[in-house]
Amino acid sequence: MPGSLRRSLLAALALSAGLAILPLSARADDYPTHPITLVLPFAAGGGGDVLGRVLAEYFGKQLGQPLIVENRPGAGGVIGTQYVARAKPDGYTITIGGMTTHLLAPITNPSVQYNPLKDFVPIGGIGNSPIVMLAANDFPANDIKELKALQAKRKQSLQYGSWGPASTGNFCGEILALKSGLRLEHVPYRGTTEVITGLIGGQIPVGFVDMATAVPQVQGGKLKALALCTKPSPSLPKVRGYVDQGIDFDRPLTWVMYGPAGLPAPVLKKLSDTLAAALQEPSIQQRLLSLGIEPGFVPSAKQHDILVRDYASWKQIADEAHIQMQ
Repeated sequence: MPGSLRRSLLAALALSAGLAILPLSARADDYPTHPITLVLPFAAGGGGDVLGRVLAEYFGKQLGQPLIVENRPGAGGVIGTQYVARAKPDGYTITIGGMTTHLLAPITNPSVQYNPLKDFVPIGGIGNSPIVMLAANDFPANDIKELKALQAKRKQSLQYGSWGPASTGNFCGEILALKSGLRLEHVPYRGTTEVITGLIGGQIPVGFVDMATAVPQVQGGKLKALALCTKPSPSLPKVRGYVDQGIDFDRPLTWVMYGPAGLPAPVLKKLSDTLAAALQEPSIQQRLLSLGIEPGFVPSAKQHDILVRDYASWKQIADEAHIQMQ
């Protein structure tokens, strides 16, 4: 092939490739061009809902398009999470998940129709938060020791509420029963706000909720905390953790922002960078701390590695405690 013809063909191919790439690059630069839906698999008013709305406000200002919050609670968060797993991976449908949605429910329920390791990409880790065991203020026990004494006196099972079968709260309750000898009966609710309602209304004596939901209830004097299903937290400094009360268990609840697997790399980067910037904002840090969430951004790849590791460790816990989603 003559040199001049070869050079002409190479130039044409280069131009063609450049034209093919240009629209994709332009789309990435333009993203987002319309509102983004932030699906929250939690009931409105709970800690996860408040967290999502705080971040949605910041994202909307930074990206120039609003984040429309859409609550899809139920089945321990599975309903809303499954919706996002099936969404188009274009960056316009994202979610915030926790231990229940992306670890515990898939581990304990074979009918869950998504794989957290394959069907999602982490946009980034948001922070950690303990699980809190709450009771009404007039409940005749203030810690696990008194709870055991009360049950020995009454000689009957104690009901506890959580935000669904195989939720982190359910795990904390069953771990407590396994390691303390308490006889506990699980009462599942659709969300943490319903657990709070059940406690205040006297339908259940104790309940487990995330720290973000618990803090305003305890600080407002509506409920009291008996224990933390983790180490002590500055958000509730007077409340002892499981380990301090003789229960060998110390696990936080991790909050993560996710998108459907297959998000274009430039879109993932823009969302991830925005989340990282949000968690550096002092006002957002203080807001999260007030909810009992210790903020700390974790990059996408590292968060995925953490998810893989935690999946194996929580599965072992589920097998030992015989926890299954009903």
